[in-house]
Amino acid sequence: MPDIIEASEAGSLEVLFDQIPSGCPGARPSFATIAPLTAVERVRAIVASWLGPQTRPVRLLLLDKSATANWALGWHQDRTVAVRTRREVAGFGAWTQKAGVPHVAPPIDVLQRMITARLHLDDIDEDNAPLLIAPGSHRMGLIRESAIDAAVATCGTAPCLADRGDVWLYSTPILHASARAAPGRRRRVIQIDFAAFDLPGGLEWTT
Repeated sequence: MPDIIEASEAGSLEVLFDQIPSGCPGARPSFATIAPLTAVERVRAIVASWLGPQTRPVRLLLLDKSATANWALGWHQDRTVAVRTRREVAGFGAWTQKAGVPHVAPPIDVLQRMITARLHLDDIDEDNAPLLIAPGSHRMGLIRESAIDAAVATCGTAPCLADRGDVWLYSTPILHASARAAPGRRRRVIQIDFAAFDLPGGLEWTT
């Protein structure tokens, strides 16, 4: 989605990255920090055109590749969701804590009903660690670690290039990866997971 973030809005989004200590790859701020921002509401409305009017953000990540924090990620699926409190519910397991927030791996159909948005605050060319995706892999269900390489070979790969202000949307369980950014480059991304349904068994989204 090109030019979704207007130039006048980019500064308000960049301020979010001031909270990330030098050398840290990112942060998990509260939704209160982004809720008033017009650009975020614009993205939510776009996602709602697919998921429905109840669409809301359910997880927020700030990702900042720079000279002091640079990394690569191998091929993987995002397999967890953030919740308010831990509750034992059938089909939900592998509990973890991330930045003090409980995360749990849900059944794959939960992830398949979600959309992830990536808001870009820097130009993303081939040298600036674009997200790499395996097109169509989101339709393959939960992919075993031992089967990921074969799935990528079957689906092929594509880089998600972007200009500052662009937004990429993808099905949350798609296989994806990224390389390190080239020396001297910076790659700031606001990643937001969206859903338009409630979790079962008394589990609650963090919003």
